[in-house]
Amino acid sequence: MIFEIKTISAKKLIGLNLNMSFIDNKTAELWRSFIPRRKEITNTISNDMYSLQMYDENFFSQFNPATEFKKWALVEITDFNTVPEGMETFDLEGGMYAVFYYKGNPANAAQVFGYIMKEWLPQSGYVLDNRPHFEVLGEKYKNGSDESEEEIWIPIR
Repeated sequence: MIFEIKTISAKKLIGLNLNMSFIDNKTAELWRSFIPRRKEITNTISNDMYSLQMYDENFFSQFNPATEFKKWALVEITDFNTVPEGMETFDLEGGMYAVFYYKGNPANAAQVFGYIMKEWLPQSGYVLDNRPHFEVLGEKYKNGSDESEEEIWIPIR
């Protein structure tokens, strides 16, 4: 899998979120509620969508698939001047990320993240940073397709 190390500046995002776990995965429910409302956001920077996860600091070192985390469905915006009712803002702090360019069915995410966390990260010389993890779902993202493409952003230091 192709990857590169990137440092990004802070981003302003807006969208919806749900608490979930890997056992009680509500990702489909989250996106079903966000996609129809996406057009209400008028100051977007691009058509890219962000699937963002907020994990507690010890989430991976004490991994339990029943542990809850917060997942967001978001888009990047220019400012927080207009927030559609029921949506929330999110300030993504800047920092260094390992960015993996994944092509394949999104249903295979568990294997992809397993490789990143169990194989790539321990051998990389980097450590996981306690910042949001996210995926950028651009124009080539096709849910359920083997031809889908997305970027997986893992916070590192």
